[in-house]
Amino acid sequence: MPNDRAAAAPNPNSRCIVVFGTKGGVGKTAVATNLAVAVAQRIGRPVCLVDLDMMGTGDLAKMLGLNPQHAVVELASQVHRAHPPQELPLEGVILTHPSGIHVVPCLLNPRQGHAVEPRLLTLLFHTLKARYDYIIVDGGKGLTDPLIAAFDVSNLILLVATPDIVALYQTKWAMNLIESLLFPPSMVKAVLNRAESRGGVGSQDARMAIPCDIIGEIPSDGRAMGTAINQGEPVITLHGFSRVTAAFRKIADTLVDTPRLYISHQEIPRHHRQADGAPVAPTGFALSGSARLYTPAEGAAVFEPEDEIALLKKRIHERLVEELDLKKTDLVLFSNQAHLTEMRQRCERVIANILTKELGGVISSHEVRSRLVKEILDEALGLGPLEELLDDPTVSDILVNNKDQIYVERSGKLELTRKKFISNDQVRAVIERIVAPLGRRIDESNPTVDARLPDGSRVNAVIPPLSVRGPALSIRKFSRSRYTHEDLVKFGSLSPAMAQVIKACVLGRKNLVISGGTGSGKTTMLNIVSAFIPEGERIISIEDAAELQLAQTHWVSLEARPANVEGRGQISIRDLFRNALRMRPDRILIGECRGAETLDMRQAMNNGHEGSMTTIHANSPKDVVARLDSMVLMSDVELPIRAIREMVASAVHLVLHTARLSDGSRKVLSISELVELVGGTEIVFQDLFVFQQIGVDADGKVLGQFVATGHLPTFFNELRIKGIELDESLFQAPSDAALSR
Repeated sequence: MPNDRAAAAPNPNSRCIVVFGTKGGVGKTAVATNLAVAVAQRIGRPVCLVDLDMMGTGDLAKMLGLNPQHAVVELASQVHRAHPPQELPLEGVILTHPSGIHVVPCLLNPRQGHAVEPRLLTLLFHTLKARYDYIIVDGGKGLTDPLIAAFDVSNLILLVATPDIVALYQTKWAMNLIESLLFPPSMVKAVLNRAESRGGVGSQDARMAIPCDIIGEIPSDGRAMGTAINQGEPVITLHGFSRVTAAFRKIADTLVDTPRLYISHQEIPRHHRQADGAPVAPTGFALSGSARLYTPAEGAAVFEPEDEIALLKKRIHERLVEELDLKKTDLVLFSNQAHLTEMRQRCERVIANILTKELGGVISSHEVRSRLVKEILDEALGLGPLEELLDDPTVSDILVNNKDQIYVERSGKLELTRKKFISNDQVRAVIERIVAPLGRRIDESNPTVDARLPDGSRVNAVIPPLSVRGPALSIRKFSRSRYTHEDLVKFGSLSPAMAQVIKACVLGRKNLVISGGTGSGKTTMLNIVSAFIPEGERIISIEDAAELQLAQTHWVSLEARPANVEGRGQISIRDLFRNALRMRPDRILIGECRGAETLDMRQAMNNGHEGSMTTIHANSPKDVVARLDSMVLMSDVELPIRAIREMVASAVHLVLHTARLSDGSRKVLSISELVELVGGTEIVFQDLFVFQQIGVDADGKVLGQFVATGHLPTFFNELRIKGIELDESLFQAPSDAALSR
């Protein structure tokens, strides 16, 4: 039956020491065993010796002449995952040795190694710390998950080395590995075994080679150690007056009498929310396997956990800049990828060390420790709290209103996240980190900027004085997967018939305008529609910030450039368009028409560049015409409305109007053809397909269907002449009975 007793609280003065080495034959098990005996004799109480050697299973028991019948791994099925943690029933597992130590084998044979999970070890050490003042762990030589779990709960790591070149080299390697796991270097001490042995490296040279403090040297005495091992008895009890025994007792005195050797365990506040989602004061701490109540003094102010963590991050960030002797601008403008990778590795270890000093100990949970170090590192060298959001595939937009408000869009719906920046200065630093590699700038004289991330995500930033509450940042994430028209049909964004008609129009070189509001999916639609362009055609795309990702190989992407700090060097969309006409394009794609380039686009559509495409902000297909009129007038070319409308009527063939509906879904609401110009100024539209909404369901999901209007496009016969077949039934309007269903 599972043990239902709640685990007793760990002894706060209990000390856990992990004995570890990276090379076989350095005497880790002998050191762990004899140190446990020496400490037990020194304090006059039992010391627990845990056998966690996953490779040398049973060596420790043989060294002590024991024959274990049960192991901790057999209790795996009894581990309770509920909190508070349950005490492990160790009565049949603990072996008592006459020397005054209690031995706990974790497994009986190497095949059981996979079942020694970190969760089981967490509960094991939680139970042992309530019973023993000292726990010594024989960790073996392999850096396994169980050993890392033991590191997480330990107060000291003893690295055993011998005075030979290979062992000393591997000791350096082990130290780097331990630091890469974000344990502070001060947590690791060394024991030099077989010191001053013949042919070995001298103690002085060994001390210089080992990258941590050496707290003891054990002399080489093969006769005494060999006799003890063969007789199954610790050397301390068998040869009580040998030099080896004296060395072990001296190290034991150091371990007992030097409290500063040990790293304490600290926790950071865990955020809790009430059932209604409102934040509450912290009541627990992030610990691996246990939790501790946090009770503020009576009358003291209760801060949000994020506030405490934000202050901690700020202090560590300031110390990081100070310790690395870097200016903040160096961190902001650090854009070389190779140097950045090297700097991240360097900073990671420095942050872990600073974190230990700030908290007064190591965070027990490896996951919590790693996450906190990553967040601080992201804020120092990356995009701070935005890094995780950028990696989240469910997030399509990231909207930073100020340091305390970060919204995201998921499935078309906005939601406030719990993430925050340390300060508005940190938001400003992130903005500068984005725009600097692109040669763009943002300052009080130029407080807005458009840019993009390396993955193509579109970025817009505004800083004070224009943004009153602090720097504001908007990121339209670039989709990592390239959607196809089949995906849009599956998502319910358009019907199969609409996709066939759009493809036929692209193949027939009809000029398309994709309209819609902000976030309605215009650019995504342009990407998908452009996939219908035949591979043999040359495509030139022109954008303010390069976002399009075309599937064709014969594609040239052009991106506009703003003016530099001196106000020179600007290359506008219109400049790029004029240059593109000299590049022998078959198709021209403009990411978005928003200014004087609209006139050039219309002229190109009318003069040999049929099949071109663009997007435009508009609320309906009819509003597209009004928007085009106003943008042509921005070109400083005085044209009468009649001339402008004639150009529009002859240049634009189809308008695909997109929208984001109330449930967050994006749909092509209509495919409309510009049929003719009436009276010289009135452009007549003919809808080919429309989306008819009939209501919303109980969950707020929009209900409706795509229907054909029954009108054939005026260029239907033209498509057939070009060999593009379309079934007339695609355009057949549904009956009233079909609509009612």
